[in-house]
Amino acid sequence: MADKTRMSIPRLDQVPEGLPTRHDRYPDTQIRALLQQTRTVALVGASASPARPSWIVLKYLLDRGYAVTPVNPGLAGQTLLGRPVVGSLSELREPVDMVEIFRNADAAGPLVDEALALDPLPKVIWMQLGVRNDAAAARAEARGVAVIMNRCPKIEYGRLSGEIGWTGVNSRIISARKPVLAGRGVQRLTIETRGGAKP
Repeated sequence: MADKTRMSIPRLDQVPEGLPTRHDRYPDTQIRALLQQTRTVALVGASASPARPSWIVLKYLLDRGYAVTPVNPGLAGQTLLGRPVVGSLSELREPVDMVEIFRNADAAGPLVDEALALDPLPKVIWMQLGVRNDAAAARAEARGVAVIMNRCPKIEYGRLSGEIGWTGVNSRIISARKPVLAGRGVQRLTIETRGGAKP
């Protein structure tokens, strides 16, 4: 007979009682607005290896027109994809709209605190896929900073623009609007709408 005291594994549409849920799902309108309002990004945990996800995201964001500053103490003083690398957020030379954290959840806490010491504050703190620190998120939100956790801006941009559909992935977006090309390349789309109107 099965042991009834064992906790069952929750399904994707369930959340175990007592766990925070506010950051489990984000409306597409919120993600789109944050990506549209962001122009400058500090990418913490940037890698020099083209095989690493942080390098791929760095390149993708640069190709989409974002000004990205790689942050990595081991690469400080070097350049990645033509961008100077700084060793910490405190070494940023210019204000940033978004701090993207490519580190684990434990490291995210001190990094959020470092981001909250910036003047002016970033508008967004974005934690990559698999990275969630609710206590750090609460500290940031108490200071008026938007927080996104366990999401990838590259994936979200690709999904909202329709680019991700080129690979056969369901973007969950249905629209009769013609996609807007982002400059060169037939598979490079933008999240902006024609005429600059907000969606």
